[in-house]
Amino acid sequence: MSIIKIDMNSPEFQAELEKTVRFTDKVINQFGWEYNPEDMINEGVQMGLARNKMMYNKRFCPCFMVEEVEGKPKSVEDRVCPCTPAIEKEIPEEGVCHCQIFCTPEYAAKKRIEMGMEEVVHQHSRGLTKEECEVLVNNSELDSDELISLLEARELGMVKFKLVDVREYMEWQMGHIKGADQLIPTSSFFNTLNESQLDKNENIIVYCHVGSRSAHVARILKDMGYTKIGNLTHGIISYDGEIER
Repeated sequence: MSIIKIDMNSPEFQAELEKTVRFTDKVINQFGWEYNPEDMINEGVQMGLARNKMMYNKRFCPCFMVEEVEGKPKSVEDRVCPCTPAIEKEIPEEGVCHCQIFCTPEYAAKKRIEMGMEEVVHQHSRGLTKEECEVLVNNSELDSDELISLLEARELGMVKFKLVDVREYMEWQMGHIKGADQLIPTSSFFNTLNESQLDKNENIIVYCHVGSRSAHVARILKDMGYTKIGNLTHGIISYDGEIER
């Protein structure tokens, strides 16, 4: 099974996307929630929901891996939008669902204030040393600044690793981290992994939208004998570096 390529511009996908937007509008009205003030997050999740509806005939949450169980597609943690964990735990306790599209009015108001504040830019006083690179690249969890620093160090030949995107082809088209080496979508994970010919002893950093699928993939890779796996903890939405489209 090769990478499934859904054309974002096809009439079929655009029709499904329109249905999905109406669906998320209905969810918002039903629960008294609001959309995330960051439109790019909402658009990405809506497109992911539409993609999953076309692929699996269910609106599985796009931030969770879909596996085949007894011949049928099943989302990890039974995440079908609007999912039970979001309704019962995430939104009541944290103000926002895991995929971050739905939130409480209070969370949305706070987010709008944060977005209006002057963005604090992390200043690097110096580059990493080679020893620091080796320590950092072996961490199991990485944040945005750490990945940016490692990519800069890799450009200088100070460290070696592979950066792997485990989202879907359509998400890759919408935008991926500059410097990403390979796309291994979760929908065709094992076949694409075999084709990728990754070395089980090389450093590999994985990322997805918000960090859930990639964390799941990291666990699978470790179980398969890959020894040096890192995860971008909060996914591409947390990444402050350059994005390619």
